[in-house]
Formats: sequence, structure tokens, C-alpha cells
Amino acid sequence: MITYFAMAQAATRQTAEARREAVLEAARHEFARNGLHGASTDAIARRAGISQPYLFRLFGSKKELFLGVNDACMARTLELFRAAASGKSGVEALHAIGDAYRNLIEDDRSMLQGQLQAYAASVEDADVRAGVARGYGRLVDYVEAVSGADAQTISRFFAIGMLMNVLAAMDYSLTDTSDGSWAARLAEGCREE
Repeated sequence: MITYFAMAQAATRQTAEARREAVLEAARHEFARNGLHGASTDAIARRAGISQPYLFRLFGSKKELFLGVNDACMARTLELFRAAASGKSGVEALHAIGDAYRNLIEDDRSMLQGQLQAYAASVEDADVRAGVARGYGRLVDYVEAVSGADAQTISRFFAIGMLMNVLAAMDYSLTDTSDGSWAARLAEGCREE
């Protein structure tokens, strides 16, 4: 029989986990918009519905929170890749992953912005660089494993992904290539046959 005390403890634990997730989600949007150094921990705390001291109890520092957000975004991207490639292998898996990724960066601008902010922060911060490299490496390892593709194919796949990031950042459609512009021609080139 579950006691009232045990139920209260379970609810408290879930609430703490939910709060941590809420902070990561609030921080994802703030960091995506303003980067590591421009983001406001006060704005993140307000958005998450907690106090700023509690935010620092959860994460220690703004940089630790940024690293946590980056880890969560990389994990979300890896889960997206896994879901897209489920039951597939080889070229079919690559196409499914590419399509899912294109939809992600077009549908959720904060994921794209956050990724670009993490790359920018990597230039000067070794801790961020290590976190980004670790997450990106997991993506590469998974795509290699599920596709069985050679190094050139994997490199081309990720190069196309980076080009898609650039085009999406400039708000060019990755799917509507009918206008014949330079961006449309590049986007068309990103499509796999």
C-alpha cells in the first residue's frame, strides 16, 4: 500500500525533474536568441517560473546551464535521427535522417539558433567546444553505424546538413526551390537522389 508520504515524495521528485526540464527549455530559447554571453539568467528564471538563486542551485553557473542545454539539444537531435532511421539502413536511413533534420530546423528555429550559438561559443570556449564535439561525434557515430556508408558519403551528408543550417538561418526554404535563386539552387543540390 502506498502511503500519503510516499506519494508526496514521488510528486516532489517529479516536480523537481519537471522544473529542471522547464529550466532547460526556457534556457534553450534565451540562449538561442542571445548566446552564452548575452543570455539573461534572470529572464531564464522568470520564464521557467523559478527564482534566479534556485536556477543556480540547479545548474551552478550560466555556462553549466548553457552546456546542459547544448547536451539536451544534441540528445534531442540524436533521438530524432534514431526515430527517423528506425527500421531502415543504408541510403534509406540517410534520406530519412536528412528529411527529419530539414523539418526540425525549418519547424523549430530555436533549435537551429541554439546550434549556431553553440558553434559560435565553441570558437573561444574550450568547455563548450568539448561539449559540442562530444554531441556532434555521437551524431556522426550513429549515422555511420546505421547507414554503413563510407567516409566520403558521411562527410558529404554532414556537409549538406551544415549548408542546410546556413540556408535555414537566412530563412531560405529548403523545400521550395521553384524561384531559381542561388539559394534555391543550393537547396536543390542538398536533395539526395
